[in-house]
Amino acid sequence: MNLPISPSVTCLPPDDALRRTLHDEVHARPSARIRLPALITYVAVLHEGVSRQQEGAHLSRLPGQRALTEQELDTHFLRLRLPGFSLRWERHSEFTRYTLIQPLPDGVNLSESEPDLLAALAVPLPWLQAIPGRTLAAIQLVMLEAPLQDRATWISQASHWLGGGTVVGSQMGSAQTRPVHDAPVLSPEESELAAVQAWAVTQFRLRDDGFERMLVLASNRLSETRAGRMAARLLELETYRLMALRGLAVAKALGPRLTQSEGALAQITAQLENKSASDQQLLDDLVSLAAGIERLTAEHSYRFSATQAYYALVNQRIGEMRELAISGTQTLGEFMQRRLSPAMATVSATAQRLTSLSERVSRTSDLLRTRVDIAAEAQNQQLLEKLTRGQTLQLRLQSTVEGLSIAAISYYVISLLLYAGKALKAVGAPLNPELAVGALIPVVLWSVWHVTQKIHRRLSIDH
Repeated sequence: MNLPISPSVTCLPPDDALRRTLHDEVHARPSARIRLPALITYVAVLHEGVSRQQEGAHLSRLPGQRALTEQELDTHFLRLRLPGFSLRWERHSEFTRYTLIQPLPDGVNLSESEPDLLAALAVPLPWLQAIPGRTLAAIQLVMLEAPLQDRATWISQASHWLGGGTVVGSQMGSAQTRPVHDAPVLSPEESELAAVQAWAVTQFRLRDDGFERMLVLASNRLSETRAGRMAARLLELETYRLMALRGLAVAKALGPRLTQSEGALAQITAQLENKSASDQQLLDDLVSLAAGIERLTAEHSYRFSATQAYYALVNQRIGEMRELAISGTQTLGEFMQRRLSPAMATVSATAQRLTSLSERVSRTSDLLRTRVDIAAEAQNQQLLEKLTRGQTLQLRLQSTVEGLSIAAISYYVISLLLYAGKALKAVGAPLNPELAVGALIPVVLWSVWHVTQKIHRRLSIDH
């Protein structure tokens, strides 16, 4: 008999500590649902030195918003629904995004030139100005629903609405349509229009109020969820573009310093080759240069890596938009690639240049270390030769001293024998002391020498 399992009882082993966090990450920042026509006011700020508590306190100052809890702020994402608008707060590793979504104010249409969108903003302007952090991106995105057939008229109206000048735009949506049974055969142009769900245009220019403007004209087939994803891609595209370009400023600032360091390394290498400077001086110069390069690497390696990551996100967002070209207008993807690719190439070249310089300094250090080691070995060889000569002289001196010692010992022994002989003569012994001692001199010398050699052999065996 199968018993029902209570929802609170699990048949699985204990969860990994990160299982739920990793599982819910895919739902951490759900797409917004946007009902057209809509006005989206987007502000991204760098939050260096700004805590979540400060941002939460600022969100709590919105009209009709309660104080936020620590648990709500720890999620890095909040969606606040307030009277007349909704606000999305998203905190990332380097920046925080505030996305205000509200219905498009009455009177804003394509026939109006540069409408004042801030006048109808759903939040007080002082609140917007007091957002903690430093502004990275600020965009006013208007999304309208309108037919997409008359391209030329719409592009002209969009340019007029943005204030005149050249615009960049794309048709966005699915590049392919699903065939329908018994559906009428469409011309290539009609098939392309059927695949398009929206047109997006912008100028990528900062206006006097500090905002960029984007305009999206959508077909009636665009769902609210699809509109939310489309708006998110456009806003993220510009944000990641600006974050990627932060590496360009670093690369330009590093250029002169890298040139100076490369010149210094070339000079050190030349001195190392020509032996025109002492090893100690070269070592001091090389250590100073290496320390400076390592400091630059430590300070800027993160920015170069982050630039490549943001650039990859830009390319990903461009691919997700599935653009189609508008005749006579540069697409968003083309504009990004032509303007952004050279900058990213400069950043990559600077990062590679810094890495290469560090490796060259390391190789030069190895060469200098090799030269110092060879010089040290030569000095050690000379020292060993001096020690060997000293030991040879010491052995010779020792041999001389030993010879003198044998003579001295023999002299004392012979003297003692002579005194003994004289003593025996004095007591009446028939003995000539001088003659007897003279005859014993060779015996005494051989005996002393033999004892000395025996002592040497014993000492050699002991060692």
